[in-house]
Amino acid sequence: MIIKSAALETVCGITSTLPDNTFMEIAFAGKSNVGKSSLINALMNRKSLARTSSQPGKTQTINFYNVNNEIYFVDLPGYGYAKVSEEIKAKWGKMIERYLKKSKQLKAVFLLIDIRHEPSANDKQMYSWILANGFHPIIIATKADKISRNQLQKHVKMVKDGLKVEKGTVVIPFSAQTKQGRDEIYEVIEGFMRKGDGAECEITE
Repeated sequence: MIIKSAALETVCGITSTLPDNTFMEIAFAGKSNVGKSSLINALMNRKSLARTSSQPGKTQTINFYNVNNEIYFVDLPGYGYAKVSEEIKAKWGKMIERYLKKSKQLKAVFLLIDIRHEPSANDKQMYSWILANGFHPIIIATKADKISRNQLQKHVKMVKDGLKVEKGTVVIPFSAQTKQGRDEIYEVIEGFMRKGDGAECEITE
């Protein structure tokens, strides 16, 4: 996948109307500090278009990045940050659920999990939630450069077992530092783009 252009096009808050986009959307979900902004920047071939924050839990918006005027990368708010009030967590949850249910162009959801640790209760809940909304998440195991190569498959299995993933679920180890896994993620995205209508990923009510 060759990135010719990338720009933040739409920012949606809790009360915002979702954009009526005409291009396919690919969403990225993950807990705070899992490396979501770093992943999106790496995929867009930009250093800081998706802003990383030293204060996790601050992002309260859904951000739509227009890539090549043919697809949107959608950055969902990070979850699981302890210092955020329950009220705000509930609002984020409703906002994400509204997006998953109402977006007409959403074709796939990538769920980011820190490869170094067993999936948290929040990770398991998000995985189940994405499934319940009719999607089969692709797992991106981030921070792969933080573990040795001979430990990689052991940690991938730990992520799979922790989430109790469906048979055939794709798990891609990724490093924002070395760009390991980026080409594999591009291949998955291009596969959805080739399918066009993404029929098997339609939302089921």
